[in-house]
Amino acid sequence: MQVHPITEYAKNNFGIAYTQDESYYILDAKEGAKVYLGLKDNVDKQAMITELKLAQKGNLTFDAEKYVNKFPAKAHDHFLIPAGTIHCSGSGCMILEISATPYIFTFKLWDWERVGLDGIPRPTHINHGEKVIQWNRTTDWVKENLINNNNIIIDNEYKEESTGLNELEFIETRRYLFDKRLELNTNGNLNVLNLIDGDVAVIESVKNLFKPFIVHYAETFIIPASVGEYIIKPIGLSAGKKISLIRAYVRF
Repeated sequence: MQVHPITEYAKNNFGIAYTQDESYYILDAKEGAKVYLGLKDNVDKQAMITELKLAQKGNLTFDAEKYVNKFPAKAHDHFLIPAGTIHCSGSGCMILEISATPYIFTFKLWDWERVGLDGIPRPTHINHGEKVIQWNRTTDWVKENLINNNNIIIDNEYKEESTGLNELEFIETRRYLFDKRLELNTNGNLNVLNLIDGDVAVIESVKNLFKPFIVHYAETFIIPASVGEYIIKPIGLSAGKKISLIRAYVRF
């Protein structure tokens, strides 16, 4: 269970003018899978931090469900995680994490009783985490703003949806559903994509700037900003069938 610093905290404490915003896109999930996200209403802040610190010392088992929301998760749900939001995946989820700066400043809060090679609980960062948790991101706010915040952009020959991210984040995500040739344009922006449903597709450049290449289910691929127009088509086992992909890029 973890939280990422808000931008102000990252800048004041680490000299970095950005932080880690992210989301969990559920590629697949077992029945009963859950995602932890945001706080329950009327949480006693001091009691929660005290229990986290005691748990880190091995003196108790932190009762996450006493303080943190636990939401059902199914394939193609999208949980948005702006910095400052406490979060964690439950078991049974196959997650595509769409994230900015995924290697920077994750403040661990509770490690579910895992221990290191020395037999003591693995390190956490509660002293940092307690200063950046956004305590007002509680149940109703999370439901309204951070879960499946989808909007249809186009729905004719193919379907395009905005799936977030939250307005506090600087990454845009678009989901596409199609069974024929789909033409996209980088519009001068790096595109990162993943085939989230379907077996196989071919990626081609309209201007022949790269050789066609194949992607399979759950594979991530990158289209440089300079490419401009490119084409995605279902082929092989996916020919004539609907496939789906998600595209992420930085908002201008």
